[in-house]
Amino acid sequence: MEILLRVFDVLFPVFLTIAIGYWYGKKDPKFETKIITNFAGSIGLPCIIFYSLTISNIEFTTFLKFSKFILLYVVIFSIIGIITISFFKNDIYRLLPPLILPNTGNMGIPICLFAYGQIGMGIAAAISSLVVLLHFTLNIFLAKRAFDFQTIFKSPAFYAIIITVLLLYFEKPIPQFVMNTVMLLAYGMIVMILMSLGVALTQMKVFSFKDAVITST
Repeated sequence: MEILLRVFDVLFPVFLTIAIGYWYGKKDPKFETKIITNFAGSIGLPCIIFYSLTISNIEFTTFLKFSKFILLYVVIFSIIGIITISFFKNDIYRLLPPLILPNTGNMGIPICLFAYGQIGMGIAAAISSLVVLLHFTLNIFLAKRAFDFQTIFKSPAFYAIIITVLLLYFEKPIPQFVMNTVMLLAYGMIVMILMSLGVALTQMKVFSFKDAVITST
């Protein structure tokens, strides 16, 4: 019973925030989430990566260790995904990214924070950092079928990851006013993204329930 209460404590805030977004999406079907997406990509995501990795005092070696784990995960599930998608004769370039690049930031970071504290949030951010890099490299390659370095260099998250990794490596202290600012922006991003996820659920359409169940399984 104690374990169930602990799971409830961890999951309830996240799913309640998503449910609020779902309710608002039903109330206002014309609600535009583009501004939230733009804020998250340009400001919120870099802040949550920077804050999560620095506030948790995660070591550089730990960052590298979990980066290796997520790379191994991507390789394994890429093989499984390619085999599965090819078996059902679907488009590999379109369906492979959702199978190998999980939504580790929006839901993963707050869940790990509530479950394991700041060190859990730091590890989740380390994983999310590499996933973000893969989104701007592998994901774009699969979508355009060509590498687009211009998109990478235009991404604020790319520079946030580099700066944060350098600070971890050299163990440089961060001024408190910087930490307070990125904390405010980071937590604001989490709330808005979770609510926008709820809004997106109201607009989702299932064209093939059978294919959706098979690929998600």
